Amino acid sequence: MDRFEDRIKRCSPWALLPPLFSASVAAGLIAVYFVAIAHGKIVPLTSQYGPNKSALPPYISIAGNSPPASCIFSQIMNLGAFAGLIIAVFRYLQLKNTLCKPCLNNICLFTFSCSCFGMTLIGNFQLFVEEEIHNFGTFLTFGLGIVFCWIQSYITLRVNLRKEGFRTSILRFLLSGAITICFILYSTLMSLGLHMHAARGQWSLVMLFLIFIGTFCVEFRHSRMNLQVGDISGEPVSLTFTEMSTHRSDSL
Repeated sequence: MDRFEDRIKRCSPWALLPPLFSASVAAGLIAVYFVAIAHGKIVPLTSQYGPNKSALPPYISIAGNSPPASCIFSQIMNLGAFAGLIIAVFRYLQLKNTLCKPCLNNICLFTFSCSCFGMTLIGNFQLFVEEEIHNFGTFLTFGLGIVFCWIQSYITLRVNLRKEGFRTSILRFLLSGAITICFILYSTLMSLGLHMHAARGQWSLVMLFLIFIGTFCVEFRHSRMNLQVGDISGEPVSLTFTEMSTHRSDSL
């Protein structure tokens, strides 16, 4: 018990950010889903029949299209995008002095930052009001998000941070493959007009993507980021990023 408590104390509090991000966004989207069902905007995902004239397929964007669900949807996507950007920057700083090929790290920061920006477009430009902007946000979120997942899986394997990279990379490669398959199925089924199955594929895609982001708690528990602020006469603002262990990881 003492050894377990000691390990908990050694973990960085930043390790809580990825799972809290995933759980909060998932809970918010589920709340939007039930609010939309309660107001008769969509049919349940478990429905065996197609949508009728008064209720539409349970796509996430349709669930969050009309108030009051749209108010919750916008708030969740905005806050999620902000938290996601913090995760992207933290991961970039964690790998900055580890990778011999910084281009991969730069690509990951760019793609996930764009994905976060896409989340704000999805949340603030409803599907039935600004369809083109909404769909562009969907492309940024999922299209570039999938690229981010595959590159991060590869980086995890090669960097092998704290000798945990191999096991973690297996999980991330499996999640990346599942996310890609769900995206293909979602796009294909939607184009074929099989909207109930497409909506289920979309929900699976989003939840798997959130699980992928949540796995960064494995690496984040080893690192700490501190912001030091001084007055006008003192030293300028500085951002420090430190490793919590003396072990060094392999470089790519």
